[in-house]
Amino acid sequence: MPDAPAAEEVPANAPLAARMRPRSLDEVVGQAHLLRPGAPLRRLVEGGAATSVVLYGPPGTGKTTMARLLATAESRHFVALSALSSGVKEVREVITDARRRRDRQGQQTVLFIDEVHRFSKTQQDALLGAVEDRVVLLVAATTENPSFSVVSPLLSRSLVLQLKSLTEDEVRELLRRAVTDPRGLGGAVSMDPEAEDALVRLSAGDARRALTALEASADGLGDTGGTVIDVPAVERAITEVTVRYDRQGDQHYDVISAFIKSIRGSDPDAALHYLARMLVAGEDPRFVARRLVVHASEDVGLADPTALQAAVAAAQTVELIGMPEARLALAQATVHLAMAPKSNTVIVGIDEAMSDVRAGAVGPVPVHLRQGRYAGAELLGNAVGYRYPHRVPDGVLEQQYPPDELVGKDYYRPTQHGEERTLRERLAKLRRAIRGS
Repeated sequence: MPDAPAAEEVPANAPLAARMRPRSLDEVVGQAHLLRPGAPLRRLVEGGAATSVVLYGPPGTGKTTMARLLATAESRHFVALSALSSGVKEVREVITDARRRRDRQGQQTVLFIDEVHRFSKTQQDALLGAVEDRVVLLVAATTENPSFSVVSPLLSRSLVLQLKSLTEDEVRELLRRAVTDPRGLGGAVSMDPEAEDALVRLSAGDARRALTALEASADGLGDTGGTVIDVPAVERAITEVTVRYDRQGDQHYDVISAFIKSIRGSDPDAALHYLARMLVAGEDPRFVARRLVVHASEDVGLADPTALQAAVAAAQTVELIGMPEARLALAQATVHLAMAPKSNTVIVGIDEAMSDVRAGAVGPVPVHLRQGRYAGAELLGNAVGYRYPHRVPDGVLEQQYPPDELVGKDYYRPTQHGEERTLRERLAKLRRAIRGS
């Protein structure tokens, strides 16, 4: 079974991310909300409690590191399993060995299971007894919302802690430490500011990704004899020309503009290209999702009423699952919106209505539409004469709804595109019935 002590010596030829893995809480960057004095995770690591935990968060946020630090408390035995390659048999072997260690040596076992969401219900259920009796201290890591991917009995026996993507400043701190630290690059190379910015953007808050890119960039300098990592060195190492994408500058606005205009122009291929440029460069997927939701009403509207549903579903997927899996939902919504029939009648209608209101077209509400459920309302004429549409067979009857100065004003003017063709015909009939003409 895979077994690695928490304090093992990392070989000099190990990947940079492994060499720079924090050996104590003082070296951890990020997750301040979980590691401040008195916080649950700090108490666990410092040996003040013995509770199984589910660590939930994006890749490269320190889930494995936290598990190894938990094993250092009180010299616990550390065992790591991956849900991708382990099954019930391996889990039971670990539990049997953990019970033997507890009974014979008084040593507790920390069982770290990576990608626990990939375990079946049966595999997760196999852990319940050992977790309940604290035969093992379970540390389960997942990039998916555990409320949907971990069985309820296991959740109820564990403390669920959410890790967050590292901020840009935190990634910078990691990169600079790796450049100078003897365990890392030991000062053999340096980074220019633009290359550092590029690596920060490419990391997308993922510490492992940042360090891997840094190592590849530094290794590439050996072919040129240089000692300074610059943007070309980063591009050569990771073959990502989109490293030049600036989330705060012109590229940010140019690419998102091209993305939306490609969808509006019904070109799904170009739209997917710009979506890929943003995601590879580390653009916040929530920003992309918000733009899709806006676009669904602004440029598709009621020509395809399902477009908004698709965009909202994609936005919810981003929140529930996160990257990289959420890229699929974003791509699906992008193609859906690009191929949908287009109509801007929704935005035109609401903007015209708001413009009229701002210009003073806010006449009194017709008296028959006013609230009439209070004493004295009838004496004022409020609600008198209101006709209840459900009392007629068609559910539509002649009645004035807008203020006097807006009678006959059309804000919503359906096109002949998609579902609006049907809505256009229905609206004409509705207006004739309501307006009596």
